[in-house]
Amino acid sequence: MQLTRFTDLGLRVVMHLVAGPAGSMPGTRTIADQLDLSYAHTTKVVARLGELGVVTTRRGRGGGLAITELGRTASLGWLTRALEGEEEVVECEGAKPCPMRHGCNLRSKLRAAQDAFYAALDDVTIADLATPDAGPVPLTLEPPTDR
Repeated sequence: MQLTRFTDLGLRVVMHLVAGPAGSMPGTRTIADQLDLSYAHTTKVVARLGELGVVTTRRGRGGGLAITELGRTASLGWLTRALEGEEEVVECEGAKPCPMRHGCNLRSKLRAAQDAFYAALDDVTIADLATPDAGPVPLTLEPPTDR
């Protein structure tokens, strides 16, 4: 299953906040720059994360955003569902409905697969995924040496 760009950005922002130094409150622009994201998209994502209670925001001098306890402990499945919305994998209805929609089992099978995907994420929290930022990892093209 492919996540929307919005969800991808939301998960990155939350993981970045969890992995950041305790007590820090980076601004939205700082986070966008650090994660190489569009500032406009980041502000929309941060607003949604705030609505969900995953982050708190403070405006002005000394402001920024911080992860909440809910943001640390909520399941990855819950947060992914909340960011993705209730969209189905396939659209059988709509302006031009599929003519096979009444006798087709594809929709229910894909819904079951989508539910299984989210269920696999329910046992994991954002805090489980995020590790303290150790900075960039140097890459090498040489094979590892034996010690």
